Amino acid sequence: MGKAEFKKLYEEKIVKDLTDEFHYTSKMQVPRLEKIVVNIGVGDGAHDDKYIEAAVRELAQITGQQPVVTKAKKSIAGFKIREGNTIGTKVTLRGENMYIFLEKLVKIVLPAVRDFRGISSKAFDGRGNYTLGLKDQLVFPEVVYDDVVKVRGMDIVFVTTAKTNDEALKLLSGFGMPFRK
Repeated sequence: MGKAEFKKLYEEKIVKDLTDEFHYTSKMQVPRLEKIVVNIGVGDGAHDDKYIEAAVRELAQITGQQPVVTKAKKSIAGFKIREGNTIGTKVTLRGENMYIFLEKLVKIVLPAVRDFRGISSKAFDGRGNYTLGLKDQLVFPEVVYDDVVKVRGMDIVFVTTAKTNDEALKLLSGFGMPFRK
């Protein structure tokens, strides 16, 4: 992979395609990808440090960036969570790292998912942001199977400057996100 091929793709092709379709008058109106947040919740691991450490290590391998540990904002008795307990880990990717991660996701990771038929186009939030859930971290080539303490899923949130779901869908499709038809 070259140095952020997807950034070039955005600047040279996607901007033009979106401008033609939605008739923007300025380049600044064209939606762009602002950041990608990757989050692994460790639920049961809240009481065991080795789960947290494993999640942090795996997220660092996957994204190439040091994750932050997330804490519970309030206590939830049903989940046996107290305020301040560690509940997960997350990374916010921007700029170069964001495009590199997106390219890896589209070209390597998603095609490797078992029984993959495309991702749902219904997971937009109405403000142009998209959330994708993966069932396990083993689809990433950086994760070594023998080092995995526990198979866990993760959420990947794509935050865009798009005003509508339709604009965001076209933007992410431009990057080659395999949406179900």
